[in-house]
Amino acid sequence: LEPKMWGPSIIGFGTYHYQYDSGHEGDMPLAAFSPRKDAISIYLCSGFKRRTELSAKLGKYKDKDGRGCIYIKKLDDVNMDVLKEMYVASIEQVKQEYPNQ
Repeated sequence: LEPKMWGPSIIGFGTYHYQYDSGHEGDMPLAAFSPRKDAISIYLCSGFKRRTELSAKLGKYKDKDGRGCIYIKKLDDVNMDVLKEMYVASIEQVKQEYPNQ
């Protein structure tokens, strides 16, 4: 997928349109990251399958209560193959939840 800027600092790939039961809706990238000052923000779907299993194998990272975003200080701190698996699992989950994209 071609990269696209989402605001001034998020690099995203692909897109999908979501709508919550509350009626709130919008567009999001299928996969994204942001090179921030303190850490690299990795944007994932919050509840993708195998998240717990893959997170245990990822390496050194931080998250906030298992939400979609994880934070990595350096790419050398994580297993890149596992990070790729996490992105793939996250994208598959989004495609299941929003199949008409």
